[in-house]
Amino acid sequence: MEIRPYPFPDPDDLGVNETYLALQRDDPVVRVRLPYGGEAWLATRYADAKVVMGDPRFVRAPVMDPHRDPPRTMPEVPQVSTILSMDPPEHTRLRRILAKAFTARRTAQLRGRAQEIVDDLLDRMEEQGPPADLVDALAMPVAITLISEMLGVPRLDRAQFREWSDAAVAITAFTVPEIEAAAASLRAYIRDLVEDKRRNPADDMLTVLVTAHDEEDRLSEEELVSFGVTLLIAGHETTGSEIGNFVYQLLTRPERLAEVRADPSLLPAAIEELLRFTKLSGAPAFPRFATEDVELGGVTIAAGEAVFVDGLVANRDPSVFENPHELDFHRSENPHFAFGHGVHHCIGAPLARMELQVSISTLLRRFPNLRLAGDVTIKKGRLVRGPHSLPVRW
Repeated sequence: MEIRPYPFPDPDDLGVNETYLALQRDDPVVRVRLPYGGEAWLATRYADAKVVMGDPRFVRAPVMDPHRDPPRTMPEVPQVSTILSMDPPEHTRLRRILAKAFTARRTAQLRGRAQEIVDDLLDRMEEQGPPADLVDALAMPVAITLISEMLGVPRLDRAQFREWSDAAVAITAFTVPEIEAAAASLRAYIRDLVEDKRRNPADDMLTVLVTAHDEEDRLSEEELVSFGVTLLIAGHETTGSEIGNFVYQLLTRPERLAEVRADPSLLPAAIEELLRFTKLSGAPAFPRFATEDVELGGVTIAAGEAVFVDGLVANRDPSVFENPHELDFHRSENPHFAFGHGVHHCIGAPLARMELQVSISTLLRRFPNLRLAGDVTIKKGRLVRGPHSLPVRW
């Protein structure tokens, strides 16, 4: 049996490595060797990915087992369980603590604040004049500002944690010591911020977590810190990168851009299709482990073996999506896996959708002649992909 080195190299653009597509067609469940140790299975078809993400026979918690060296895409072996590495009922317990902060109703209430942030950022961009780097002018600042305000992160600290976060989610883009140091710095920062919230409670999510620990005994101190780190990273790295990704996709596809400009009501469907079409992740961070022998894609996954699935590759499965490699804003159904599936479906999905809609709709409305002003390079060797910079004129 051939064992393939994984992750596969990222293309220079936001496309999908052809190896994934060949495997999806001919060999949908294969053995892979991970960059920091261990072997696992990789499933590439939609139906198999749905089983692994949604079937309770596949669990995440063994990644924390101190007696095994789990296959992983990142150098650091997790020392503390996070909501991303837990299974029910522990996962359910943590998820419930912040569930109210990410409901559709709460997100609708935040839309006005998101609009204010976007308007202010675009005012500054317009005042400074073209060209502008849309990553620094809009994409990252709007995502960082909103999640920071929700968590209670001081404005002056945001540039520093952006640097730490960029390194902490690296696979090979930084050295192992740099990745580990960034992750440690983020944990130390959140630990200090937790102590500040104990002394000065506020109306923010980090105070909610502190209260859940100190007064309600609903999570441990380490869970509190790891939860804060996870929310901070996930709350801006993914959405900020996707804003840049989606604008790049539109500016390099004039026909699709013209469609959205001609009919702004098409934007929500366009966002869903961009979520399906754009491969945000360089590789999945966490495998699932089979609790018993499971048949998957014609292969037996033995109890205890690990499986990686990349939902963003499964989103190109032609058995589910007609013409999957075309960007089509008129799909009648779009059951993509951009936010995962099952118990680990992204809790922040409503917030991310809202930020994407507000940012991109406002940008296109205010700058009808928006266009690229130079070459765009895409970050590689990271869990999250996006432009290093996105130079634009208008």
